Amino acid sequence: MIKQAIIPLAGLGTRMLPLSSVMPKELLPINGKPNIEYIIEECIDAGIKEFIFIISKKKSLIKKYFFNDKFYEKIIKNKKDERIKKEFHKLKKYQKMIKFVYQNSPRGTGDAILKCKKYLTGKYFLMLLPDDLIINKNCSKEMLNLHKKTNSSIIATKTVNKKTVSRWGILSLKNKTKNHFQITDVEEKPTVKNAKSNYAIIGRYILPNTIMNEIKKLKPGKGKEIHITDAIKNLILKGEKFYGSIFNGEYLDCGTLSGYIKSGIKISKK
Repeated sequence: MIKQAIIPLAGLGTRMLPLSSVMPKELLPINGKPNIEYIIEECIDAGIKEFIFIISKKKSLIKKYFFNDKFYEKIIKNKKDERIKKEFHKLKKYQKMIKFVYQNSPRGTGDAILKCKKYLTGKYFLMLLPDDLIINKNCSKEMLNLHKKTNSSIIATKTVNKKTVSRWGILSLKNKTKNHFQITDVEEKPTVKNAKSNYAIIGRYILPNTIMNEIKKLKPGKGKEIHITDAIKNLILKGEKFYGSIFNGEYLDCGTLSGYIKSGIKISKK
């Protein structure tokens, strides 16, 4: 049973400037709640018991958000507000579940994941990218159910407009059913002409612990970063089975200013 989730949070957040110049994008509120808490709630509902947050020294506010006990204790002592008490108790629960590792140089998702190696205890782990919110259905739970059936690695996926494939990691596939397919290859941001499908990778993965060995061998790729998709590609070529989970929820992109605004409107109407 998968009990651990890795959440990379060390990115610079340039697509969210100027907001992200003063606050980590993962703490920006969406309908009154920080982006990161939607991710945490999805994971807990799916059975996750431990989180590994990858942050940088520049994003220490994320740690402070969850570990700001003295501030809350002083407020609660002087003000009998049940809402504040409830929020503090929730944060105290999260504290017991969260570990922090640091990636102070932006060298890509693969490099970030490698820094978590010593904390991983199972054969597989869940990884979620906080820019991608999926509402109305629990995507992580769907993926974990597919993992149980296949005993394999899983990547969340959805179809995108063929004209936009160069913005995504794109999957090649076979043996497609209504809700999943086997992945035969993956390519980061292919050209429209070379894309093998329009099934794009969304920020949810169930990955094997053995991927750490593949990441170690990688050289920087596009943008001089270590891409997790390159490690996945190598594992597939070596015969490791990966399945695409065609999730049932609604995808929201919170990583851009326009997407963030639209996400807030959409969630407020739930």
